[in-house]
Amino acid sequence: MPQISQKGRMMPESPIRKLVPYADQAKKRGIKVYHLNIGQPDIPTPQSMIDAMHQLDVGVIEYSHSAGILSYREQMCGYYADHGIKLTPDQIIVGAGASEAILFAFQTCLNPGDEIIVPEPFYANYNGFAISAGVNIRPITSYIESGFALPPIEEFEKVISPATRAIMICNPNNPTGYLYSKDELELLRSIVLKYNLFLFADEVYREFCYDGSSHFSVMNLEGLDRNVVLFVSVSKRYSACGLRVGALISRNEEVIATALKFAQARLSPPSLGQIAAQAAANTPPSYFTDVIQEYVMRRDVVVQALNQMEGVVCPNPRGAFYVTAKLPIDDCDTFCQWLLDSFSHENQTVMLAPASGFYSTPGAGKNEVRISYVLKVDDLKNAMACIEQAIREYPGRVV
Repeated sequence: MPQISQKGRMMPESPIRKLVPYADQAKKRGIKVYHLNIGQPDIPTPQSMIDAMHQLDVGVIEYSHSAGILSYREQMCGYYADHGIKLTPDQIIVGAGASEAILFAFQTCLNPGDEIIVPEPFYANYNGFAISAGVNIRPITSYIESGFALPPIEEFEKVISPATRAIMICNPNNPTGYLYSKDELELLRSIVLKYNLFLFADEVYREFCYDGSSHFSVMNLEGLDRNVVLFVSVSKRYSACGLRVGALISRNEEVIATALKFAQARLSPPSLGQIAAQAAANTPPSYFTDVIQEYVMRRDVVVQALNQMEGVVCPNPRGAFYVTAKLPIDDCDTFCQWLLDSFSHENQTVMLAPASGFYSTPGAGKNEVRISYVLKVDDLKNAMACIEQAIREYPGRVV
């Protein structure tokens, strides 16, 4: 019998999606499942984007340019100019979501066996992207006790080796919601320049900053035009995850020219998605004002409820729409599955993402879960009641 590839055997399951069969079975038993496992917002997509798809008047849906439709890339330049970042369309390659853009960057900038330093916990799919590209993640751990702040620069230097080629961050962070400050990013700038590294930055959640905080982009760091590769997406920004439109952005001409070859190999990004994404330029500022107010309410419900539960620790995040909480449990993977196959409270349960899948260090995050506060406030209150009762009943509760 033919053998599956070693790379295929190494590819991890998604901690966000691997429990879906258990959720499906719970629903078949008539149990309502609150999905807090995945960052799928229920915020309406801007009407301008919906209208653009409804009003499409073309005879043929053609390939776009491999780098993306020029008018869309020009519109993106306008968006970034409004945020104090000067770009040109030829510094942007549109991808099928930020996921494809990250894969392009790994393949463009890194050789098999090269290493990327990533503060953990980090977006779980970085592990999969690294395996796909044949590169290795060297994690440095951030801790819940500090709210998952950037680890000291000394921790970065401890793991730098001759194989180190890049540092990667997500800001605001998925899965913790931590928002890196300008000072923290300046520290990263110093080490990137000292060791001549790439700085990969996932800024998918840049709009979602709370409590008077503002986002500082790595594109505004001085002297890093050759080092920075930025990843963005419309999925979260406009609550349009299914469009699958993101982008790789860099002022490094060699990076762009090389990444374009990978883009040509997959022909083009989704044309329909780009048409809808371009129409997002007509989204009024009030859209984001309302969305941020809604997420702050949702965050406060979740964080306050969790911290009132015995034995639970949950920092108050200033960005994105996730929290990572420490629970009094023995094993998050077992607990999250148990919630779906053995537990219900008033005929309801919760689907969470076990945080172990957001770490690269073996054994890390075993008593933590990621919660996406992407549901309406009333649903979140019900979900928190389920979690509180589940912690009381769970056989593996740690006292």
